[in-house]
Amino acid sequence: MAVSTGLGELAWRPVAALVRRADPMTAHTRTVSLLRTADRLPLAERLGSLVRDASLPPNPVRVGGVDLPYPLIVAAGLVKGDGFADEAAALAAVRRGQDVVPGWRSLPALAGPVEYGSYTRRPRLGEQGRVLWRDFDGGWMQNRVGLRNPGARAAAAFLGAHAADLPAVWGLNIAASPGLDDPGRSQAEVVEAASIFATAFEGLEAGPSWLTLNLSCPNTEDDPRGLQSWALARALCAGLGQVLGVPLWVKVGPDLSDKQLTRLVEVFAEAGVEAVVATNTLAQPDPDGTGSAGVSGSRLRPLALDTAARLKRAIDVSGAPLDIVASGGILSGNDLRAFRDAGAVAAMLYTALVLRGPLAAALILREAGLGDTHA
Repeated sequence: MAVSTGLGELAWRPVAALVRRADPMTAHTRTVSLLRTADRLPLAERLGSLVRDASLPPNPVRVGGVDLPYPLIVAAGLVKGDGFADEAAALAAVRRGQDVVPGWRSLPALAGPVEYGSYTRRPRLGEQGRVLWRDFDGGWMQNRVGLRNPGARAAAAFLGAHAADLPAVWGLNIAASPGLDDPGRSQAEVVEAASIFATAFEGLEAGPSWLTLNLSCPNTEDDPRGLQSWALARALCAGLGQVLGVPLWVKVGPDLSDKQLTRLVEVFAEAGVEAVVATNTLAQPDPDGTGSAGVSGSRLRPLALDTAARLKRAIDVSGAPLDIVASGGILSGNDLRAFRDAGAVAAMLYTALVLRGPLAAALILREAGLGDTHA
């Protein structure tokens, strides 16, 4: 029997009420713990898949050289893994069987395609202290997680060891370590990270379907502007798409000028990039006044939508074969339609999963008139 997305939303309301009352840091920790537990339970994966298949009927779309079963993807940042102080500690955790990428199996089973990462060449502990804020009523979140991840070698070893249980379609997001001022060093890092994943999945059919280069990571204190100058972008993109042999996507920020977008489109076309994810979060002062943190949801939507529209104009003028994947404040069907009208072919979700629950994709597609209602 089909699962009603309307009933799914009703079922989520009491859970959402509990999440609302919980401190954002506590709620996030508990969610990660729940994903880690579900990863260990084959029954949880099967149940999640049943719910996904019933609430998300196939709605295929081709974007950036990738065939997706639905035009929505879980954005990078939710399934990327634990932070570690060094590579030895991260690899030791993998060897002793620790789930260093919680959600790797359970979230795709429930929510559909996921972009794993971002992963840097070496592990990062991320920013310390309070790094998460949210406003359910206002429809926004803010985070300063800081690229916390187990590093490319540990993540590749873990995911490669579980290749047989990975989803059929998934993406990989990598980034250069923040704060590097040498383009050559940044390029070497991202190429090496991609090469590590390529080795881990060599000869297997379970590798990533696309590779996204994260040019914009505002959620770190040491590199809030990212790597979005055309010279740095060119250095990072050079040859990267050939390492894994999958389509190359890039992710940009929401605060780029028309001139920057025009130059970046030229660089992307030259490097063989097939899709641009627009956009990452935007660095703004955090609610506690302790620093900057990336805003998402409703506070990001106007800028992300404007960037997507301006990016589409730049692509059309250049004639570059680039698709747009929307990201930034897509909380409803109206939001998804607005981004599609601006030129996006598909979209990524994160904040919507927190505010509307694990069936957010099905709800948004239904509201946009792109999914089976089962009402």
